[in-house]
Amino acid sequence: MEKKYSDCHFGVKVTDGKTSFSLFFPPAKSVECIVYDHFDDSEGVAYSLKNSKEFREIWEGSVDRDLTGKWYVYRVQYESGKAPETAYASQPFADPYSRHVTVRNHYRQNAKTLISDEDYDWEEDDFVIPSDPRDLIIYETHIKDLVAHPSSEADGNGCFNQWLHPRQKGGIAHLKRMGVNAVEFLPLHKFPYSEPPYNTTTEEGFTNSWNPYSTNYWGYMTSFFFAPESMFSSEGAQQHPIRGLTNQTLKEFKNLIKELHRNGISVIMDVVFNHTSLFDINPLAHHLPDYYLRKDEKGQLLNRSWTGNEIRTEHPIVRKMVTDSVRYWMETYHIDGFRFDLAGLLDEKSWDEIRNTATSINSNALLIAEPWGGRYVPYLFSNHHWSSWNDRFRNGIKGSNPTSHRGFIFSDWHHDANRQKLENWFKGTLRSEEFGLFQDSSHSVNYLESHDGYTLGDFIRISTRYHGESPVIEDRKAHTKLTDHELQIAKLGAFCLFVSQGIVMLSAGQEFARSKVIPRSNEKDPNAGKMDPNSYNKDNETNWLNFNDIQLNSELFQYYRGLIKIRKNCPGLRKANSRKIHFDHYSDPLHVCFYIDSSQTDDISDYYVAINGSEKKMDFIPPKGNWELLVNQDFATLTPIDFIFKKTSIPPQSAMLLRKLRHEHAN
Repeated sequence: MEKKYSDCHFGVKVTDGKTSFSLFFPPAKSVECIVYDHFDDSEGVAYSLKNSKEFREIWEGSVDRDLTGKWYVYRVQYESGKAPETAYASQPFADPYSRHVTVRNHYRQNAKTLISDEDYDWEEDDFVIPSDPRDLIIYETHIKDLVAHPSSEADGNGCFNQWLHPRQKGGIAHLKRMGVNAVEFLPLHKFPYSEPPYNTTTEEGFTNSWNPYSTNYWGYMTSFFFAPESMFSSEGAQQHPIRGLTNQTLKEFKNLIKELHRNGISVIMDVVFNHTSLFDINPLAHHLPDYYLRKDEKGQLLNRSWTGNEIRTEHPIVRKMVTDSVRYWMETYHIDGFRFDLAGLLDEKSWDEIRNTATSINSNALLIAEPWGGRYVPYLFSNHHWSSWNDRFRNGIKGSNPTSHRGFIFSDWHHDANRQKLENWFKGTLRSEEFGLFQDSSHSVNYLESHDGYTLGDFIRISTRYHGESPVIEDRKAHTKLTDHELQIAKLGAFCLFVSQGIVMLSAGQEFARSKVIPRSNEKDPNAGKMDPNSYNKDNETNWLNFNDIQLNSELFQYYRGLIKIRKNCPGLRKANSRKIHFDHYSDPLHVCFYIDSSQTDDISDYYVAINGSEKKMDFIPPKGNWELLVNQDFATLTPIDFIFKKTSIPPQSAMLLRKLRHEHAN
């Protein structure tokens, strides 16, 4: 029978001048909490914790003082034979429920928990997530990518602050210029930025043979699930030997969320509950692996995440940690939604517990699964009322490999595609149609590019210009500027994305065909000068958005802006009933034309979509009526470009969007 931990409060709590501690640690014979006046102190005051009266595996203690502003770690002695064989099992460790940690800029981190004052004036701020997630246009980005390059013109200390300045090219100003209404941040939970030195065996026995940068820029290696990453604050610059000495990180992140909300932008956090960090003094992986990590039938750690370990969410104490974390970020930071990395590795009962927790705080809370990791289960997430990344849409429209598996926008068929599937992707990849995944289009997060893999722009360049190769780039400016044909394909991909039912997601820089070229100055990187499909370890111009590149592909940038404005103002394009979407058929299956009857939405117009995926000119005849042309191969605008009422030609690999007031159709 499962033990009920739901009423347990873990971590530190300060009330009425008294500081209390609570820690889950079953294998301990004794537990001490060591409190320090200063982070650098080598000696502190030790307080003994005792077993909880209700649960022996929980250790508790209190001090009749308000210890706010001080640091602490736990030191344990294990029961005989219970100590894990890990690198740091004998080391003191920060609280797994730390809401703020101070760390050294080192792969070990040597974290100590800072007891912080979390009071904050939200000034009436509340969640801004819409009731229908299909109203969202999500912009996925690493927080530093939008403010690090000099072209961003960002001012101030620390990324959180740099996002706020209105008269710049990066940060919030860029999201507003684009018109998106949601931002999805790559991981902001506390993670070790540094990895062990390259090609060196450390005293713990770690050998980094794969990462010449010895950094983990993207942050998919969580250490503490309740603490924000301090390197993005004003006191967390890369050169600082110690990060997070005060509670500025907490305040600055809240300031950013509040300002995003003021501008009508929802905040979604990418969270990693499928595995933990590996090389730092991490209490879950190194002190409690028998409880927090999964093992196979031979007693070895499971590694289906391909990162070295896998979190055991089916254990009630681990599930509680996950749901407690979700609750904390929503209640304390006003987070509107979450994207769960490799969510297929989380057990299904946890899916329901997470959803129940989130919707009890905000009924509109958005939960997005990356629906793989040991299994591929987007249909199961839909059963549990989660949304998922729709990789079938991505692969069918763009392709999965720029050399061997290209998609519709290249006048090709992905190996897993056909005409029936293509039509269903535009409808929301619905289970009511053949080859569908989702109960409802609101569960489909349609995208062509994410942080993983080549950018859409580089995918197109490799496929068309470099013929499957990734050469060393001699002239970055000439490389970045799309050819006319590449621009045509990029526009067609954008068009397909924005006329598809469901939720839209863009990746940072997609709107101007961002290219991730590794700086040639790094002699340690054998791929220097080439396009990078996996830039997780590069805190440099590979990842930082160069806003000067917008001018190189300004026509594409304006096209995206126009499509975003159209989609936000035309509900029929994002949440029409699938039974009201009717396809016409031509002899060439790459000719895709469909009529959208928006009558079951609050849209006063109907739409006709005509897409030519072939390399030949296409003719189509729109339904009767006076149709406004909003989008063609050159422009995307809410103000009509022209009026269409007869047979019309579409150039190769391009598309048109027509709009008509519904009463005209009725007549």
